[in-house]
Amino acid sequence: MTEEIKTLKVALLGCGSVGTQVARLLTEQGDDLAVRIGARLELAGIAVRRPQAPRDPAVDRSLLTADAMELATRPDIDIVVEVIGGIEPARSLLLSAMKAGKSVVTANKALLAEDGAELHGAAREHGVDLYYEAAVAGAIPLLRPLRESLAGDTVRRVLGIVNGTTNYILDRMDTSGAGFAEALEEAQSMGYAEADPTADVEGFDAAAKAAILAGLAFHTAVVAADVHREGITGVTTADMSSARALGCVVKLLAICDRTADGVSVRVHPAMIPRSHPLAAVGGAYNAVFVEAESAGRLMFYGAGAGGTPTASAVLGDLVAVARNRLAGTRGPDATTYAGLPVMPMGETLTRYHVSIDVADRPGVLARVADAFARHDVSIRAARQEARGDDAQLIIVSHQARDAALAATVSELESLDAVRAVASVMRVEGEEGSP
Repeated sequence: MTEEIKTLKVALLGCGSVGTQVARLLTEQGDDLAVRIGARLELAGIAVRRPQAPRDPAVDRSLLTADAMELATRPDIDIVVEVIGGIEPARSLLLSAMKAGKSVVTANKALLAEDGAELHGAAREHGVDLYYEAAVAGAIPLLRPLRESLAGDTVRRVLGIVNGTTNYILDRMDTSGAGFAEALEEAQSMGYAEADPTADVEGFDAAAKAAILAGLAFHTAVVAADVHREGITGVTTADMSSARALGCVVKLLAICDRTADGVSVRVHPAMIPRSHPLAAVGGAYNAVFVEAESAGRLMFYGAGAGGTPTASAVLGDLVAVARNRLAGTRGPDATTYAGLPVMPMGETLTRYHVSIDVADRPGVLARVADAFARHDVSIRAARQEARGDDAQLIIVSHQARDAALAATVSELESLDAVRAVASVMRVEGEEGSP
């Protein structure tokens, strides 16, 4: 006699582009998932703000409810999937669900970057799982390798492109010569950018992801407020031209470093050599390098956003959580035992590309060079281009502390021969290496 297969009930909080695809995949792949898990996943309810709004045909309207809290804490629910986004009500819903004994799968990067420690604590306290692979880099398996596969190694650096919207915009600016506004408008028309793109173009989205990556990689509590953040709204066609002249491209990078002094976590646009593997990452794709002591350099690449790719990551977590549930165990937890200090941006070492508008007269270059020298910023290369009565100086430095470069720029702006410091951009990666 065949043993009846167990059923695990799933509550879905949110039914936007990702939630719709999760609902569809649970239905279409239900039989295969049941065989892989050893139990059937039954979508038992979908919480939305407006149950009467038009929905994709893949969504069973009989499952819709406006009472997210009731659904998340319902006695028969085993696993709660949250794809609402934002801090509240997601935070209260997940904490209540875990208190009620539900395991949680979430794609909420903003919540994890702000309240990850509390959420992990609640999962431990109530003996449930908290999985969130979909929160960073969409379909790319990245967080689980950091949390599990590299658990026996020491991660030294995580470097990558983790926001598809900004990568698409910068890629278009590089390949077509478009300005920022034009490239943004194109990204919006293609569906790669929201009507309000602030979270993407100002770096908030990437900073939240960087905080999550650094926390997992370095076993240290890192929140979004610890991340130095700069967006791409100030990147100009002139910056793109300068990068091209240097054999570089401009990318918005998330950079997490572990040093002898602590950890450094930052998000900002940077020039990287065209020979660098990240330079070839175009469109809305993501790619991340992880550098560990024993494993060496690993690269993760793929679709970093979109309903279906992100839903794939959610389903992967659902399968893992369901298996744990059947086995009566929990998956590996994130740890913060290292407790490393987060270094201020001023202590971070990197190289710089500085564009300076100056008066075209004798001695100006020497005065500019003196300003760099006084603040211990060594010049690697310099180029001057005449522009009528003025000139443009392009300075590329060797590695220096960010605070030293800031002091240099401040002094440059006070020189009477300097019309303006037109642009300061960091330069990452030596030729051919991350």
